[in-house]
Amino acid sequence: MAEAASTAKSGKVVIQNIGLLLSGDIDRPVLDADTIVARDGVIETVGRQADCDTSQPDLLIDARRTCVAPGLIDSHVHPVFGDWTPRQGQLGWIDSTMHGGVTTMVSAGEVHLPGRPKDIVGLKALAITAQRAFDNFRPGGVKVLAGAPVIEQGMVEQDFKDLADAGVTLLGEIGLGSVKAGAEAGRMVAWARKHGIQSTIHTGGPSIPGSGLIDKDVVLEADADVIGHINGGHTSLPESHVCELCERSSRAIEIVHNGNEKIAIAAAQAALQLKCPHRVILGTDSPAGSGVQPLGMLRLIALLSSLGNLPAELVFCFATGNTARIRNLNCGLIEPGRAADFVFMDKAQHTAGRTLLESVQSGDIPGIGMVMIDGIVRCHRSRNTPPATEVPVIDPH
Repeated sequence: MAEAASTAKSGKVVIQNIGLLLSGDIDRPVLDADTIVARDGVIETVGRQADCDTSQPDLLIDARRTCVAPGLIDSHVHPVFGDWTPRQGQLGWIDSTMHGGVTTMVSAGEVHLPGRPKDIVGLKALAITAQRAFDNFRPGGVKVLAGAPVIEQGMVEQDFKDLADAGVTLLGEIGLGSVKAGAEAGRMVAWARKHGIQSTIHTGGPSIPGSGLIDKDVVLEADADVIGHINGGHTSLPESHVCELCERSSRAIEIVHNGNEKIAIAAAQAALQLKCPHRVILGTDSPAGSGVQPLGMLRLIALLSSLGNLPAELVFCFATGNTARIRNLNCGLIEPGRAADFVFMDKAQHTAGRTLLESVQSGDIPGIGMVMIDGIVRCHRSRNTPPATEVPVIDPH
């Protein structure tokens, strides 16, 4: 059931007996700690239980030696209004994705709205409305950063200032509207950046009728902050062009579930070879023609880890801390001052892997035992993942 943004405070939350603590920090993916203390939705302390003040908690959770990681951040979604997608005629997709460990979503444009306005006044109004709506309404508790206008020809710098002044911080995928040329896109990207708005560009072949090819030269000339779905959405550029983008651009490398799997692996491996794994972020690019994937982020993590032969703890950073830093979000990392957004996981029952990380490395997705957003428990055992071997419990203390 979708619910409005909560104004409730979590009070003091203590999570203890953590078996594996994934930090989200690609420079130190695993923390030598077994306890987290949070207060009113913000992390206060991370460390060993003996070194933390665990007295008088309002909520005490025994992690039962399971894994705790930052909540996953889906860097590329296409919401509309509320917890409904007209693309697939489906209700409850955001709440369902929360059961896949996602606690934050970033809009790449509200492009599926029936009758979406394409005139400049209308597209600005839609962006501001979407931003306001999702700021006030959090399906399943998920933080949806929405209000990402699809830019159109004829926009001037004042339009970007107007959007920024109204609270809009994102652009929808460049290339989904009438702006498709590199020079024109680059001019608007510069205006957006000047006014504090982050940009993403469509990469690859057309995703739906009406969109078009955005090739490597357009991507490089536009110089958007995020190379959106570098592995195509769905149709990818040639692998050599994707690797060239990784090498010649310094911008974020976004890999999505609803793209070319082979190129996804190639892009991630290229980033490691170029010694810039901090640039890799993950998303689903859903809802889309291929549907809604509540476990899309977990499936993408397992794909890159197993077939890409990348350490699972590193890939979890792609989906958490990397995205938080690139998107300027106060979540995605387990450190004091960050939002208390956590996903509790364990290896799925009967996986061949001996540990959670080993099971992901072998291609299995983990089981989720609990999801917490702003220090508030949003679900217990996930209704969507395979059952976790062990799940955390709330201690009545």
